[in-house]
Amino acid sequence: MRNIFFSLCSVSLIGVPLAFAQKKQEMTIEQCLEYALGNNESIQISELSINDAEAKIRGIVALGLPQAMIQGGLNYNFEVQTSLVDASNFDRTLAPGTLTEIQFALPFDGNVSMGVSQLIFDGAYFVGIEASKTFKQLSIKENERTKIEVVEAVTKSYYNVLINQAQLYLLNQNFSRLDTLLRETTQMYQNGFAEQIDVDRIKVSYNNIKVSLETQIQLSEISQKLLKFQMGMPLEIPLVLTTPLRDVNLDIPDIPTNFNYNDRIEYSLLETNRNLALLDKKNYLSEYLPKIYGNFNYGFNNARSLGSDLLADNWFNFGIVGATVSIPLFEGFSKKTKIQQSKIKISQLDYQKSFLQKNIQIEIVQQKMSLESNLKILEVQRQNQELAANIFRITKIKFQEGIGSNLELTNADNEYKTAQTNYLITLYKSILSKIDLLKATGTLYNTKL
Repeated sequence: MRNIFFSLCSVSLIGVPLAFAQKKQEMTIEQCLEYALGNNESIQISELSINDAEAKIRGIVALGLPQAMIQGGLNYNFEVQTSLVDASNFDRTLAPGTLTEIQFALPFDGNVSMGVSQLIFDGAYFVGIEASKTFKQLSIKENERTKIEVVEAVTKSYYNVLINQAQLYLLNQNFSRLDTLLRETTQMYQNGFAEQIDVDRIKVSYNNIKVSLETQIQLSEISQKLLKFQMGMPLEIPLVLTTPLRDVNLDIPDIPTNFNYNDRIEYSLLETNRNLALLDKKNYLSEYLPKIYGNFNYGFNNARSLGSDLLADNWFNFGIVGATVSIPLFEGFSKKTKIQQSKIKISQLDYQKSFLQKNIQIEIVQQKMSLESNLKILEVQRQNQELAANIFRITKIKFQEGIGSNLELTNADNEYKTAQTNYLITLYKSILSKIDLLKATGTLYNTKL
């Protein structure tokens, strides 16, 4: 049923004119989706998460680059530490064990040095870089899921606005029709060709539809504000939707037998989370490996009795080149426990993937059956609408010619309005079913409805 023709008195259901001083913004469904993808707040927040993930990658990479620093200081040792030493070590004339007090430090000392350290090997560092890149992929996929959710919400809201506007148009038509019928029946009553009860019956229907019309105006306004909210558009901007309902494509899409589950963003996210769990396990295993760091330090120091001499006299240089090796021996089985926990998490994610595959299969079948069923009902409602319109037309002619009753006319009018409403309700259900089916197959983001 491609491009089902929405036959409601051959009118274009674009929308009810809105009286705003501000210039109206006319947008198709494609333009609304494009606007939403660029302005929806949820998407903007998720895109910032991608930037945050990129910053974390740069931060982890920086840990493996040379770390250099310059440090220095001047000290005043106002109470120099005193030590006891065996003076016989320096003077053989003294008896062994002769203790003497000596101060090795001077009141003033200073130093300045530059140090450089470099990571040579650390298994956790390389795993961390890989994990940060995978985390960025997770952020990108989270952003994609947010976009899909926004596309779904905006598409449903767009067609909800069109349905409400169509309903409003029909109520206006029905109100105009009943207003004319009420005036004609009142004239017939005044001329003696109708009874007061005939006027009262039509008056009841007239009052009911007047209330419904006011309610529908409010619903139309609310649904349009909701659409603008989901798009990230200021609510005060007047919006006119230019994609008519008659252009909606309700064809049932072809579903490949070898369905790629990665087309569903939920499944793809599970895959990425499983990769992160594998990297967690790899990181814990890397903790059994040694860590090697290289270091280089070069500087100058000095010590004097007077502070002025410290600044004026020559300083003595020193330099150190070395490496530090750290080999883990025993940590109380904490790493072993963490590895076991990561294995359990991986198994859980495997079960979740299997469950999601089955759930996707059922969801696709259900949504396809729902769309097929709604399309069949839609065709029946279309026929009922045409029949009800014809019945009302004939009943009105019979009443005006005096061979039909007012009760028959009122009933025919109610049935006609009911048929119109049922058609719109079923049409919207069909649109929702098509959107849900596209989402179930993972093609909603790239498919035009």
